[in-house]
Amino acid sequence: MTPVLAGPTGIRPPGERPLAVDAPVARPVLDIVVPVFDEETDLEPSVRRLHAFLTAGFPYTFRITIADNASTDATPVIARRLAAEIPEVRAVRLEHKGRGRALQAVWSTSDADVLAYCDVDLSTDLDALLPLVAPLVSGHSDLAIGTRLGRGSRVVRGLKREIVSRGYNLILRGALAIRFSDAQCGFKAIRSDVARRLLPLVEDTGWFFDTELLVLAERAGLRIHEVPVDWVDDPDSRVDIVPTAIEDLKGVWRLGRALATGALPLAEIGTRPGRAEPARVPGVPRGLPVQLARFAAVGVVSTVANVALFLALRGVLGPIAANVVALLLCAVLNTAANRRFTFGVRGRDRLAVHQFQGLIVFGLGLALTTGALALLGVLAPGAQLAAEAAVIVAANLVATVLRFVLFRSWVFRPASTTAPTEAALR
Repeated sequence: MTPVLAGPTGIRPPGERPLAVDAPVARPVLDIVVPVFDEETDLEPSVRRLHAFLTAGFPYTFRITIADNASTDATPVIARRLAAEIPEVRAVRLEHKGRGRALQAVWSTSDADVLAYCDVDLSTDLDALLPLVAPLVSGHSDLAIGTRLGRGSRVVRGLKREIVSRGYNLILRGALAIRFSDAQCGFKAIRSDVARRLLPLVEDTGWFFDTELLVLAERAGLRIHEVPVDWVDDPDSRVDIVPTAIEDLKGVWRLGRALATGALPLAEIGTRPGRAEPARVPGVPRGLPVQLARFAAVGVVSTVANVALFLALRGVLGPIAANVVALLLCAVLNTAANRRFTFGVRGRDRLAVHQFQGLIVFGLGLALTTGALALLGVLAPGAQLAAEAAVIVAANLVATVLRFVLFRSWVFRPASTTAPTEAALR
């Protein structure tokens, strides 16, 4: 039988029930995946709520795919029952854990035009689903993400998770030069043709899957659409923050190394007829390796100068005051050198702003190095000059890493070119 779609774009008329997934005539516009592991309590109410929302007013044909990755409780039984009862729901069982593995498996075999996923706790308000999907259906964008950190977002969560989330995205901006605002919000979508090109390059099978996919897409010149979302933290979240953070940092290192060596074939992925070459910021040295090398050169000179000034002033001012003066003088010169040499910013435009922001970064470095000296005084009273100098060098190395991350992600970060949501829906 020849497949029959609900109109040429898969948009269903108001009031018409979407076609059943298991019927031979169905090929949905949207396949939204709900990855789960041991979610016997939340799975059924969440899937029914999602299905009711989509049935009530969503304008595209859809499928809900429950991707169970190696649950050990009643989750697979509940998933199969929901799939048998609701035509638009199907269940997929994987024998190994990993959210990334589940998404990779389902997205790689789906016949839908747009592929999405949401967390089973439905922390993200579902009203953001249409703004997420519409730019992909129209062809305006390649991927879309919900953002809890963008302007217009409304988020309810604890201070600990807020700090972790913002800290993680800050690390990504500094280490991988990302421009999207929120890597880990469990609310994303991708066009299927783009997924077929990107998924074979994504190695991670766990929580870093999202970040890796987005970084590769951005480096390939694909358009990532951001949707500010209303998001309420799930107090019963199964995410173990510390092990997940460690694995994510390992992923950042692996991905950064692959990008630095040019090991990933990204040049052709972003090419599409009718799409202009992505704009580049003039005057900024391209690539993380070049910026790292230049920043390291400036950092070495700054560290040597800082230690020399500290040793010269210590006898007059004492260790704490000598460190403050030396670090302040070097901070002004460091900011100016990195502005011109590392990040290619020329002219006087925003010069005062950059120096002011550089002083804020200096303040963080000052707190770090001064705190290290104070701690040395507590742990080893009467420490020798060589010990103090060693502590200053070590603390400055840590402060240098922090300075690069903040310079790259905040002080000298190019203006975002993300299109507003309203424009994408027209």
